[in-house]
Amino acid sequence: MMTPIGDHGGMTTIQAAPLTERHHHARGFWSVAFLFAATMGFAAAPAPLYVFYVDEQGWGSFAITVVFATYGAGVAVSLFLAGHLSDRFGRRRVVAPAVLLNVLSALIFLSTHELGWLLLARLLSGLGVGMLTATATAHLAELHRNARPEAPATRAEVVATAANIGGLGLGPLVAGALAEWAPRPLYTPYAVFAFLMVIGLLAVVAAPETVDTDQPGWTYRPQRVRVPADARSAYFAAGMASFVAFAMFGFFTSLVPSFLADELSLHSHAVAGVVGFSIFGAAALFQVLAGRWQRRRLYVTGLVALTVGLLLVVGALLSGTFWVLVVGAVVTGAGSGMSFKAAVATVISVAPAEGRGEALAGLFLMAYLGITVPVVLLGILVQYVATDPAMLAFGALLLVLLGVAARGVAGTRRTA
Repeated sequence: MMTPIGDHGGMTTIQAAPLTERHHHARGFWSVAFLFAATMGFAAAPAPLYVFYVDEQGWGSFAITVVFATYGAGVAVSLFLAGHLSDRFGRRRVVAPAVLLNVLSALIFLSTHELGWLLLARLLSGLGVGMLTATATAHLAELHRNARPEAPATRAEVVATAANIGGLGLGPLVAGALAEWAPRPLYTPYAVFAFLMVIGLLAVVAAPETVDTDQPGWTYRPQRVRVPADARSAYFAAGMASFVAFAMFGFFTSLVPSFLADELSLHSHAVAGVVGFSIFGAAALFQVLAGRWQRRRLYVTGLVALTVGLLLVVGALLSGTFWVLVVGAVVTGAGSGMSFKAAVATVISVAPAEGRGEALAGLFLMAYLGITVPVVLLGILVQYVATDPAMLAFGALLLVLLGVAARGVAGTRRTA
């Protein structure tokens, strides 16, 4: 999941500190980045491993989509209920339980292969990721500001993007390689990521706190979504672009490994990991490369790339052409990264400062509905019809939504 660096309520801006204190903040910055990447990597690690559960437990594609959707639901719930708590209780006090939820998830994966327990594991992982993403991104921005007060925020933005999306890409890549060449493929990947998360958490415990937690008038309430009436069309267009971008993420991290094995007769777990990495790696790379682009250019290029990538992916699965699938994954990832970056920038610009976090929470909800709902519908559809018509229906739905997003962007431009 991708989160912007912006204003965060409750944050205390700290003046330039002595050199030793700045070094302390710099070490904390890299500790948080490492932990962020390791946790996001674990969140995506099961993608190339689902085929083992299919062979061992007899799962169908619908069971895989339910397991994946449970993760998305956990993230969405956590974003609304707990994603903003670090503004009050401090970054470290939210990071620790968020990561521990993912460590507990890893322990469940290590202990059992039963579907009910794995659903619980994915739910816990989603809850933790929803707590972690905004918190770690804010913590990176604040640590960077204190370590290098004279430097622009670009470095923190790049590192946060690399840790978040790059971690999601590295998860399937590492898990697939370990499953292919290391012993005990349903044990070793989870053990490795659990170890990395624990090591990272121990390092972050020593990182400086960047929030003033003394807020006596604070009262809890869930996140709310507030957008000015004249900005709702722009907000809706941003939501539609995010929905489609994350729908493709969800497709590649849930059903593509099974399609590789069943439709393309590719049973290599390393190959499945590389395909999963390609879409997230391209998203992270093009977010960085397009960092200075204007929002209009980001939207247009991103939506065009998403359309082309979607057509390539559907065509590859219909024709059984592996390399077209890889190219489609890269193009789709590039389009998803740019589209979501433009969507986030749009919401930041149209939402009032006091309601920015709440407006972003709504955008993330749209994104995580995208990562779950279309994939679940596709998983249900393939239970009753052949793969080819199911993929055509999936592609047609996303093309329609891309058209809605493009029309919304064009309408916003005319209004402006």
